[in-house]
Amino acid sequence: MKRAPSLVAGLLALLCVLQLTALWRAPAAWSPALISIALKPGVSLALGQLELAAPLADKRHLGLRRDQSGRWFVRNLSGTRQLLLQSEGVERRTGTIALVKGQQFRVGAALFTVDDADARALTFSSGAQHWRYDGATLLRDGSAQPPCPDTRLAVRFGAAWNRLVPQVMTMARPLTFGGNLYCDNRLGLAHTDAASASIARTKGQLVLSGGAGAPLVMSGAAGPFDLAQREEPLEGVSALVAGHTRLAVRVQGDWLELRPISHVALFADARQALPAQVQWQWRQRQPWALPAGPAWWLALTLCCTLAVAGALAWQRGRWPFVRDAGAGARSASVGTALLAIAGLTALVLQRGGTAPGIGYSILLGCAALWCCLLLPGRLTLVTAAGTLLLAVGLLAQLDLGLGAMESSWLRHYQKTTALLAIGLGIGAHLRLRARAGGAVMPQGRLEWLLAALAGAALGALLLQVMLGDETGVFDLQPVEFAKLALTTLTAHCLAVGLGWDAALPAHTRPLLRWCRLAAPALLFLALLGLALVQVDDYSPLILLIVWAMSMAFAWSIAARRPGASAAIVGAACMAAGAIAWLRYAGAGEVATWTFYADRFLVWLDPASHPHTGQQLLLGARAIADGAWWGSDQLLGLTSLGQPAGAALHIPQVQDDFAPSFFLNRHGLLGALALWLLQALFLVGVLQTAARAYAAGCAARDFRQAWMGRFRCFALCGGAAFVLGHLLLSWGTNLAIFPIMGQPMSFLSAGGSHLLFFICPLLAFSAISAQSFEENQSCRSMSNTKC
Repeated sequence: MKRAPSLVAGLLALLCVLQLTALWRAPAAWSPALISIALKPGVSLALGQLELAAPLADKRHLGLRRDQSGRWFVRNLSGTRQLLLQSEGVERRTGTIALVKGQQFRVGAALFTVDDADARALTFSSGAQHWRYDGATLLRDGSAQPPCPDTRLAVRFGAAWNRLVPQVMTMARPLTFGGNLYCDNRLGLAHTDAASASIARTKGQLVLSGGAGAPLVMSGAAGPFDLAQREEPLEGVSALVAGHTRLAVRVQGDWLELRPISHVALFADARQALPAQVQWQWRQRQPWALPAGPAWWLALTLCCTLAVAGALAWQRGRWPFVRDAGAGARSASVGTALLAIAGLTALVLQRGGTAPGIGYSILLGCAALWCCLLLPGRLTLVTAAGTLLLAVGLLAQLDLGLGAMESSWLRHYQKTTALLAIGLGIGAHLRLRARAGGAVMPQGRLEWLLAALAGAALGALLLQVMLGDETGVFDLQPVEFAKLALTTLTAHCLAVGLGWDAALPAHTRPLLRWCRLAAPALLFLALLGLALVQVDDYSPLILLIVWAMSMAFAWSIAARRPGASAAIVGAACMAAGAIAWLRYAGAGEVATWTFYADRFLVWLDPASHPHTGQQLLLGARAIADGAWWGSDQLLGLTSLGQPAGAALHIPQVQDDFAPSFFLNRHGLLGALALWLLQALFLVGVLQTAARAYAAGCAARDFRQAWMGRFRCFALCGGAAFVLGHLLLSWGTNLAIFPIMGQPMSFLSAGGSHLLFFICPLLAFSAISAQSFEENQSCRSMSNTKC
């Protein structure tokens, strides 16, 4: 055990060196800094994937034209991909229009007239039928249509919700034209393909857009026109997006300048065959470049953080794990605050499109990991395993970003390092304050804090329902914050319930007592409702079931209920048996289901569904290529920083299918080492929870006993959610379960999961461990002040 800290420090140093090695071995990458286009008046030009350096654009994506007066116009040439125009901070699609009163549009053979239109609702008619649509519900002659036969329960629940609540609380659901069926928000049209046109609520407007079926013809002052082929003037347009590639727009006389900003293709050398009207100015990727503006502040903060971390390491006696917290407490507090500021600065710069070079992100991530490891206190198993797991995840994300010939892939690594610096910096600062204070928070104050946390989580979930989608709202995932709130609130209620003395609540009403103990039920039901309504798969349900069963198992052990423990274990064995039975039953049995039958069919027979099962098929191929020793047969050491190959084509490889890339790169032996680290982390969390519960049972003061139980159940809840993420992610990637979209803790580029759950769990585990050590020290010294 005495050599364990040195072993952890050596492994962390090795992983940090491997990151720098990957950056050093990465080949040179070139991209266009400026695309200049020259057109004579009256001439048009088609641009696409090659000319725009847009990897996800069509070969002919947009058409440019200058009229005789010299004005520039653009239109979308792609039949499958969008073209977005940004002006005055607002994005809009080409081929869309905000409807106004008196306008007419034709879908197939059906002609519609707009009777009235505003930002809240739209009324239109076709013949004797009158329709009203408010962005959520379609009314036919004043009545809502019946649900469609193939509608899932979640969609039916969402439609019923929209009919009951005020409009401001409704969930946006588009109206589609086409098909032969009048139901829900579908307006059926004979001899017209489904979804030939749609109307949706977008940024406070009801916008009409065409689809892939019949042409959408609009009435205009100059006569009818096809909405999809309408040209848009470039006056006032500041940027356009073609195939996810964003290009800033500026007109310079006879030249149109497009400056690529994100999702730009990278090239091995500065040569490209282009049309005569198109010219590129090349730039090389600079890993140590700093953008103009406030980036010097980031560099200064990084230097200060590294200097403070080095000072902490050298001034504490036997370097680096036996420390005296007295002399360096102030410098350590300053270092953690600087680390959080550096992470916030890096995140702001990245969101502003002026991210620093990848080399500075490597330094920031390594500084965050070493700061977590070098703080005062005994190194615990959970801190050691968690830090190494974070380092492995950073290495995998960096390798993925450097191996992709597109500029945007590195943003996942840079965002992770920035969020890691923020989360670990704040957590380390709280650890130092808890070590200096040593007092237990009063139970009443903690209850108000937990109530505020639960209220904030419910508000964030409501915002996601009203303004977001299953990917989140405002680029955040409120579900991760709600998991943290649910875990802490449940832990408090279980701690109070187990320690409730029959003599104490004599003055308390039974209704108030049960409301106090059942408070997590509201948050649990809110998460369950969001999973049913907003998310298009059942992975949150599985995650909540795993968490609920784990918490029930922890309670049964603490309450000494062996019958309940045996029942929970039996339920888990039945679930495992059900998965095996599904594999044995095959696709024929599942085809008769109505609950997500398509996902189970793809899982059982992916070869028959090559399009919808491409994640499963491509992931399996990548894992097979990795075999035992990785794609390079040397555990991925020689492929660091090199092109990632076909594994990049796996959808969501940076997130849900990150384990497939890891197995492809480092092989099954590397995965076994990762599984060992993940198991050690869970064992470390449960070990800390058991020690906290034992300390609570041994405490003579009821506040100390309650705090011990609270820490125990909070850590058990955190471990349950991490276990659920690991089970779902590994099961999805290894085809043990049907595909379910959940990131793998520590490995995937899940920003909200890292910031709102993993970092708080690491900080809380460390604070609980150091509190237990302080209590043990006080008892051994028989110090009455403790």
